[in-house]
Amino acid sequence: QVQLVESGGGLVQAGGSLRLSCAASGRTFSSYAMGWFRQAPGKEREFVAAIRWSGGRTYYTDSVKGRFTISRDNAKNTVYLQMNSLKPEDTAVYYCAASGSLSIATMTRPGEYDYWGQGTQVTVSS
Repeated sequence: QVQLVESGGGLVQAGGSLRLSCAASGRTFSSYAMGWFRQAPGKEREFVAAIRWSGGRTYYTDSVKGRFTISRDNAKNTVYLQMNSLKPEDTAVYYCAASGSLSIATMTRPGEYDYWGQGTQVTVSS
């Protein structure tokens, strides 16, 4: 099995920055894609960003383009989400997820991901 552990969440003011980390263990990820999702109270889980282990191609939802950056460190089996220029609407629980069979057409769907972390809270004050 694969275990994913997120860290780095917290409380920041609007315009501030946070870097989330997702440490993976239990299986190699050379052929996996990693994604970040978020879920605000009373709302559905929302796709944020994804990265392929092979090639490093990245994908973002429109609302975070230019502000968030997803990256990886293969040697550490860790994926990061650098979040800059944070807005109150970014407030949510952020989840890391792993997929062994991800396509562009379905990468925004939570059901396409096989493993999930426990989530880390990000709160942005106005």
